[in-house]
Amino acid sequence: MQKQGGGGAIVNLASVEGLIGFAGLSPYVASKHAVNGLTKNAALEYGKDGIRVNSICPGGIDTRMLDSLAEQATAGKMTTHEMMDPLYPIGRVGRPEEVAELIVWHFSVRASFVTGANVPIDGGYVAQ
Repeated sequence: MQKQGGGGAIVNLASVEGLIGFAGLSPYVASKHAVNGLTKNAALEYGKDGIRVNSICPGGIDTRMLDSLAEQATAGKMTTHEMMDPLYPIGRVGRPEEVAELIVWHFSVRASFVTGANVPIDGGYVAQ
């Protein structure tokens, strides 16, 4: 980006676990905190070149990964939605397309003044 005259956007994918702690997931939590720290640092270092750097921090998203987590956590006694939906103030997990739309927005000119942000998309999970 610098070699091409600067400007542009980088969107890192982290997790809500990069904003909070979660017992039993130390390596995962540490790696997501690292992504968020790197995001902030890169925003400081490359802002003068017109390069914006942000991270997206999804909560539970309706994916195979979440299905696997629910299966392991409940030994198959609960569905993903039975286990996860009550954890979110809006009453449901997120959809992949909701995360995709936020990522696309961060690449758009509408996000031209947003940099160094670690943005949760989590149905209010970290607000609790």
